[in-house]
Amino acid sequence: MATKTKTTEAPVLPLNQILAGDCIETMRSLPECSVDLIFADPPYNLQLRGDLHRPDNSRVDAVDDHWDQFSSFSVYDQFTREWLAAARRLLKPNGAIWVIGSYHNIFRVGAALQDQGFWILNDVVWRKSNPMPNFKGKRLTNAHETLIWASKQEASKYTFNYEALKALNEGVQMRSDWVIPICTGHERLKDEQGDKAHPTQKPEALLHRVMVATTNPGDVVLDPFFGTGTTGAVAKMLGRDFIGIEREESYRRIAAERLSRVRRYDASALEVSGSKRAEPRVPFGQLVERGMLRPGEELYSMNNRHKAKVRADGTLIGNDVKGSIHQVGAALEGAPSCNGWTYWCYKREGKMIPIDILRQQIRAEMEDPRPN
Repeated sequence: MATKTKTTEAPVLPLNQILAGDCIETMRSLPECSVDLIFADPPYNLQLRGDLHRPDNSRVDAVDDHWDQFSSFSVYDQFTREWLAAARRLLKPNGAIWVIGSYHNIFRVGAALQDQGFWILNDVVWRKSNPMPNFKGKRLTNAHETLIWASKQEASKYTFNYEALKALNEGVQMRSDWVIPICTGHERLKDEQGDKAHPTQKPEALLHRVMVATTNPGDVVLDPFFGTGTTGAVAKMLGRDFIGIEREESYRRIAAERLSRVRRYDASALEVSGSKRAEPRVPFGQLVERGMLRPGEELYSMNNRHKAKVRADGTLIGNDVKGSIHQVGAALEGAPSCNGWTYWCYKREGKMIPIDILRQQIRAEMEDPRPN
C-alpha cells in the first residue's frame, strides 16, 4: 500500500501587516523572491558622546536610543551584512532596494551592498530645506542624507518610471539631488507626552518619490526598520502592498494607529506617466508596409534643412546616405545620434506632420485591437 507524502505548504506572505521581532530573523522566515522593493532606514550608529545642547543650554532631542548603539564598527558591519543578505534573498530577480543613511554609516553600507552582489544604480542626496543647525559651531551644518538605490543584480530589469518622475519635476529630467523638508508640524508624530514619537521619522514626500519612481500599483514593498510606518502609509495611499518589520512595541502601536487613518487614493489617481520604453515597438518599415508612407515619398527634417526619400524596405536615402531613419538623420546633421521619429516629417496638403503621429496611430491599434 502506497504511503501518502505530506506536502509542506509554502509560507504565506503577510501583506499589509506589521511584524513584531528582529528584522533578520523575520526576513529569513518569509518566502524567497517574494518582494518587489525594499526601503531600509537602518540604525545610523551615530556614536553620540553625551548630551547635545543648544546655545541657550536646552537639550536637543537627539538619537540616543538603544537600537542605534553598537559596541564597534565591526559589530555594526556584521549586522549590516546579515540584514542585507536576508533582504536580498527576499527580492524578486528584478527587485531593487533603497537604503538611506548619514555620513556615519552610508559608506559602510554601500560597500556591504556591493559585496553582497547588489548593483548600485544611483546615490541620491536628500538635501533638507530646513536642517537642524550645528549648535557647537565646530562642523558644517549637516544638511543632507544619502540614499542608495540598487538592483538585486546587474542584469535585473528593475522598475524605473522615468516619465512619471519627469512629470513630477515639471517636465524636466529628475536629478539625483532632492530638496525635501524634514518632518515638522502636522506630519511629525508625537507620543503621549508630546515628544517626538521617533527621532528619525522620514517625510512622506521622500517615500512618495521613491515609490512613484521605482514601483507600480500592486507591488510589494518591505521595510525591515518600519519605525512609525512612513513606508506603509505611503504604500497604502499609492496602492502598493507593504510588509513592515519592527521590534519596538511603542513604534508598532503608533504605526498601526497611523495606518488605520490612511486611505488609498482612487484607482484613476494612481496612474502615472508610463515610460516610452515600455510602449510597443513599431518599426518604421510597418508604416511603409501599411501604405501610411509610400516608397519614393520624401521626408523632411523638422528644421526643414534636409530631406530624404523613403525606400521599400523601410530605409531612407538622402544625399547618397542610406540607412534607418535614425542613421540618415544623424549623418545629415553631422551628429553622433538622432531620434528619427521626432526628426522626420511628411507633408500633407502643404503641412509638415511628424512621422511619430503615424507610429502613435499603430500603437493605439495595438492597445485596442477591437475591429471598427
